[in-house]
Amino acid sequence: MASIQLQSLAHRYPSAPDYALNSMQQNWSDGGAYALLGPSGCGKTTLLNIISGLLRPSEGRVLFDDIDVTDLTTEQRNIAQVFQFPVVYDTMTVADNLAFPLRNRGIAKNEIEKRVADVLQMLDLQDRASDRARSLTADDKQKISLGRGLVRTDVQAILFDEPLTVIDPHLKWQLRTELKKIHQRFQHTMIYVTHDQTEALTFADQVIVMYEGAVVQIGTPQQLFETPEHTFVGKFIGSPGMNVLSCEVDGSEAVFAGKRIPLDKAIDNPNARFELGIRPEHIRLSASEGMPLTVTALEDVGRHVIVRGEIAGTQLSALVKDGVAIPENPCVSFDSAHINLYADDYRVGSGRGD
Repeated sequence: MASIQLQSLAHRYPSAPDYALNSMQQNWSDGGAYALLGPSGCGKTTLLNIISGLLRPSEGRVLFDDIDVTDLTTEQRNIAQVFQFPVVYDTMTVADNLAFPLRNRGIAKNEIEKRVADVLQMLDLQDRASDRARSLTADDKQKISLGRGLVRTDVQAILFDEPLTVIDPHLKWQLRTELKKIHQRFQHTMIYVTHDQTEALTFADQVIVMYEGAVVQIGTPQQLFETPEHTFVGKFIGSPGMNVLSCEVDGSEAVFAGKRIPLDKAIDNPNARFELGIRPEHIRLSASEGMPLTVTALEDVGRHVIVRGEIAGTQLSALVKDGVAIPENPCVSFDSAHINLYADDYRVGSGRGD
C-alpha cells in the first residue's frame, strides 16, 4: 500500500478556458479509505485519473510513498482501478476473469486458486464460478470488475470510479458493506469516487468533498455533518441539507429577519458576505416563541416530517419527529449550539472564513 501526496496539483484540459482542477496540496495516508464526493463536473474523476496515471496533470506532481510517479504509466504505478461500467471478458468464466490479472503477473497456480476462491466468496459468486461472463446480469458483471480490483494484494492503491452505478439498490448496500470489511481486513489504500453521499459516508473513513474543481473539506462523516467548512458541504450533506440564511453581523450578534442571534465572538470583517448555517434537525417549532414561519409544504418521510416554509422571503426546512404535533401557525427558533457562521462561503473559525 502507499501514501499519496499531491503537490501543487492542477489541471486544465486543452479545449477548456478554465481549470478542471484548481491547485491543491493533499496528503492521504497509507491504508486509508477515502471517498471523493461531489456533483457531476466538480473534478473528482479527473483527479482520480491523474492519481491512476490515465491523465497527466497540467501542473504539479503525484507522489506515492514520497516517490514521484507523475510520469509513470498506470501499470508502473501498480494500482488497480474499477470503472463505472463493468469491464469483463465475456468468453471467459467468472473464475478465469478473476484469475486473469494474477496469471499476467506470474503468480503461482495454488496462490491464484486461493485468492480467486476468497473473492468469489466475498462477492457471493461461488455458484457462478464456471459460468461464462456473457451469461451474467449487469450486476454480476460489475461484481467481477470489483473482484478483479480486489484479487491482487500487491497493489499500491485501489481506485473506484462510481463502481455501483449499474448495481441494483439493495445490492449496493451489500457491496458497500463488503468493501468496508475488505478494507478493514487488508488495509488497502482505497479511493472511491461518487456523487452519492450515502455511498461516501458509509464507505470512507475520510470524505474529500469537491466543488467546482477544488477540495472544500476533508473530514469524517460526523465532521462534515456537524461543522461544514463551506456552505456547499452543508447543503450537499444531509437530507434535507443545511439551511443557509443570508444575514448581517453586528459585533457579536448575527441579525436574521430582524432577530438577533448571539455568536461566540465579535466579528470584524465588514466587507464579507455573511450567512448562517443551521441544520433542519436543530430548528425548534412552537406555537408562539421565535420567528413566524409561513408553511409551504409538509413531507412525511416516515420517521419524521419535513416542514418547508419561508421567513421574510427566505426558504427554510425543519425536521419534526413523527407523532409530534405541528402548530397551525408555527414559530421557529434555532439551537444556538449548532449554528455555524459563514463569511464568503467559508465557516468563520475554519481559517478561511475569518
